[in-house]
Amino acid sequence: MASVSLTSIAAFSYGFAAIGFAALAVPLLTGWRRRAYGPVLTLACVATALWGAALAAAASDGMLWTDLSDAMEVARNAAWSLFLVVLLGDYHQKGSRLPFGVRPSLFVAAVCYLLALGAAFAGYWDLALLDSVLPVTARVAQAVGGMLLVEQAYRNKTAQERWAIKFVCLAIGGMFAYDFYLYSHAMLFREVDPDIWAARGVVNALTVPLIAVSMRRAKSWSSPLAVSRRAMFHSAALFGSAIYLLAMGSAGYYLRYFGGSWGTVMQVTFLFGALLLLAGILFSGTFRAWLKVFISKHFYSYGYDYREEWMRFTRTLSEGGENLGERAIQAVAALVESPGGQLWQRREGGADGVGSYEPAANWQGPEVDVKEPGDSALCRFLESTQWVIDLGEIVTEPEKYDGLELPQWLKEYPRGWLVVPLMMGNKLFGFVVLQTARSPIKLNWEVIDLLDIAGSQAASYLAQQEAANALMVARQFESFNRMSTFVVHDLKNLVSQLSLMNANAAKHKDNPEFQADMLETVSLSVQKMRLMLQKLSRIDVQEKPAPQPLETVVRQAMAQKAAFEPRPQLRVIDAGLRVLADRERLERVLGHLIQNAIEATPKEGSVTISLARAGEAVQVEIADTGEGMSEEFIRERLFKPFESTKSAGMGIGVFESREYINELGGRLEVSSQPARGTTFKVILPLYQRDALLERAA
Repeated sequence: MASVSLTSIAAFSYGFAAIGFAALAVPLLTGWRRRAYGPVLTLACVATALWGAALAAAASDGMLWTDLSDAMEVARNAAWSLFLVVLLGDYHQKGSRLPFGVRPSLFVAAVCYLLALGAAFAGYWDLALLDSVLPVTARVAQAVGGMLLVEQAYRNKTAQERWAIKFVCLAIGGMFAYDFYLYSHAMLFREVDPDIWAARGVVNALTVPLIAVSMRRAKSWSSPLAVSRRAMFHSAALFGSAIYLLAMGSAGYYLRYFGGSWGTVMQVTFLFGALLLLAGILFSGTFRAWLKVFISKHFYSYGYDYREEWMRFTRTLSEGGENLGERAIQAVAALVESPGGQLWQRREGGADGVGSYEPAANWQGPEVDVKEPGDSALCRFLESTQWVIDLGEIVTEPEKYDGLELPQWLKEYPRGWLVVPLMMGNKLFGFVVLQTARSPIKLNWEVIDLLDIAGSQAASYLAQQEAANALMVARQFESFNRMSTFVVHDLKNLVSQLSLMNANAAKHKDNPEFQADMLETVSLSVQKMRLMLQKLSRIDVQEKPAPQPLETVVRQAMAQKAAFEPRPQLRVIDAGLRVLADRERLERVLGHLIQNAIEATPKEGSVTISLARAGEAVQVEIADTGEGMSEEFIRERLFKPFESTKSAGMGIGVFESREYINELGGRLEVSSQPARGTTFKVILPLYQRDALLERAA
């Protein structure tokens, strides 16, 4: 206990502070809606006035503090800290991303307050005994946290904004600084100095004029009150938890005090049960949903933070994985706190060609395996009106839905609540049936409009996935058709060779050379068709490239053209050259280029094939004296598939040749002049092992 005179001084001191902040709160209470940061500033002034009154009453009774004054001090510090957080606005310091976007100083301040709340929960607030350093440490932590918030609020403002808030920052900083001085002094000397304690009320009262001056400049503060819903949600949860812990801590203290020998056991058991109950409430989806709805309904003019909701919505839809349907249900359901639902998606076809809507995905809801015809009353209503259907409202007020008759399966859907249409333009792409929300939500125009837009966005994602799947199937068919085209092309070449041989048989059938060429041509054609059949029977098996003697491959390709005129001539400048390739495909490529040269050259002309080394590459040059090609034809049509100047040509031979040569790491060059001939140069990498051996030699 303190002396009578000192307690009287303390009573007047804290009473003076209570009157000052009460006077400051009156104009705020009458006009807080018209002022920037009005609600939080009003709360802080009222809390400080009540705190001063509680301490003045305690001093009048000859005590320094009571349980009520301790609780009011926590409330006062929390209210001013909340005001500073709001004053910070939505500034985010780059390079310091802590959980929830909190900056380091805010994080430290939060830790300080958690320490203080922990001390309150433990029931160690009796500073008169000072048998533990923890209570004083907790109060010092609160003061340090407040000073950190003041520093952040002032430092992160522009020069104009600092002019407006400097006095309020000075006032709040002064209150927290004096608390720091008071309690750090108590930590050092293991007791609270009564004089410093008594002067504390007057010191706090002196800050009232500074706050009043800043209130006159309130229009120049950074912005009107704008606290994000997430910050409000976490603040409300933290504040509620603090009040709960204070109440439970007080109850535990009295259980220990009056429980005798069982007091400690009863206190520990009670506090553990209270913690379990708090954890159960905080982790309850129903409670979280109720709190979000309550905050949006009573603190904001709009029910949603659209930026945050849309970021969460698109983030949910954009997550990787194949279950896009489930993610679409989850994204739409989260907007109205629905615990689950099912998606129906349009499928074309049917005997009548109308199609139907079939179950496509399910998220945490009952699976109903029912198809809804595309021309049913439900689907026609959704497509024509694009309305969100409230299954409860359609029962009580059917006139709002123009006499719509729901299908039986939808009437019996477990906990069915909303039917959200997924629109693509003016067409119904699908619909989602949602279960009843965890917390009651009024379906006003804002909620319905948000569901409409979300349904259209989800429909676009689902349609994009369908288009991607259809494109993948189309590419598979394209690959198959392309392979079939190459097969037909090879068959055409074989038919041309056999037809030419058959046409010359009547004239040269008694010629031994012709007979030998004929047998060789037939044998090669049969061999080529056999290889073709083998590849068709194992389409997915790829031939592995192997070192091939290039001269042998070229001669084999020339032998297949032996029945044509003019006969190609081979010049081997460098022998023994090898390349890494699939023999049959390389032979087909070279054979096609030789065939084109022969067909473009008159019988009296010439086709010459040269084989030589060019540095670290091999060059096969196929030159003819035929009709040639223009630069425009080479540039725009030669390598374009399905473009051909031949009446029976398919226009894929040169295209396939260039594709395979590029695949081998080589290149195909063309030079030509009309009426003077064409030269194709096939340049392929020399087999590296051969090149290394030559370097070693």
